[in-house]
Amino acid sequence: MAKGRIIVDVDRCKGCGLCLAVCPNNLLELDQNNVNKKGYQPMRIHTPDKCIGCANCALMCPDVVITVERL
Repeated sequence: MAKGRIIVDVDRCKGCGLCLAVCPNNLLELDQNNVNKKGYQPMRIHTPDKCIGCANCALMCPDVVITVERL
């Protein structure tokens, strides 16, 4: 199975949560403990080693803050 690496521009993430809904492995969550420069709770990856590189999260992100690299 393919592997991927998710890269997030945390300071531009507005925490809309759209990426969370489309991740097939439920790897993403809103970071309840941090706030970015814009005052939002950004998305974070809680189990990055389980990413399959589907890029659904990046395609769904309205602000283009997510990049997925396929390894």
